[in-house]
Amino acid sequence: MSAYSSLAPHPAEVHPRVIGWFEEQARDLPWRRPECTSWGVMVSEVMLQQTPVGRVLPRWEEWMRRWPTPTATAAAPASEILTVWDRLGYPRRALRLQAAAQAMVDQHDGEVPGTADELRALPGVGEYTAAAVASFAFGQPEVVVDTNIRRVHARVFSGAALPGKTYTAAQRKLAHELMPETAHDQGREACAWNASAMELGALICTAKSPQCAICPVADLCAWVAAGSPPPTEAQQTKGQAWAGTDRQVRGAIMAELRKGEPVQRGTLLEGLPLPEASEEQRIRCLDSLLRDDLAEEHDGRVALPGVL
Repeated sequence: MSAYSSLAPHPAEVHPRVIGWFEEQARDLPWRRPECTSWGVMVSEVMLQQTPVGRVLPRWEEWMRRWPTPTATAAAPASEILTVWDRLGYPRRALRLQAAAQAMVDQHDGEVPGTADELRALPGVGEYTAAAVASFAFGQPEVVVDTNIRRVHARVFSGAALPGKTYTAAQRKLAHELMPETAHDQGREACAWNASAMELGALICTAKSPQCAICPVADLCAWVAAGSPPPTEAQQTKGQAWAGTDRQVRGAIMAELRKGEPVQRGTLLEGLPLPEASEEQRIRCLDSLLRDDLAEEHDGRVALPGVL
């Protein structure tokens, strides 16, 4: 089944408008600057997964100050890696990024490989990250699709309020069909489309408060042409809860461990500032951190990896 709405514009009408808007309105982010290295781009892409730009910026700057290359990252103590990661969330990403850096040292002379296939072969690197780094760092016209891009595609071309939780086969096919041709310019427009559609979704075509009045393609948008219908139940996604979840408890444990000193297991578990968390939940969360190699325990003391 086609993902195109009968009201959808031709992609060739949309591309130049969105790219032109991006050239004028894009945020000045350090990983977009010409002087940023391919490693800086990769670090940003890993950090930005499920994490807003405002939280990423200071952590990215600190990371790049300390470990500006894959070689420097691979050699860093895991405890420092996790400390600098701070409260970005999903800290296993930090260890996977270090593992990818080690693979670059072992297999690519300490350099970020320049193709999506090579990037996907690195530990912890999936389809999105490989395509994004290949496109944004190396100018390879890979199809990049994140949540923001899916939402732009859904509204402008499918006439849907939201794309839904699952990245479907129809949406994947649509994303490939929407990519500009590459033969005439070695993929420059295609890479610009990736970045521009992503920024449009982040700043204008947002999930909860789309700013259609200032959107550069509002008059072409299939969703607007259909009367901006509300999302169906299938299109809606529920926000992830935080309070009371294991993620919150794991984060509180990691915050204590990032202070640097080993802590007695009992003291650590009892001292968490989460009175509503049960003893069973605290133990379960600590044990999960130990299994994930985000913490280590010896003789009843717990610390970040490599500290004991």
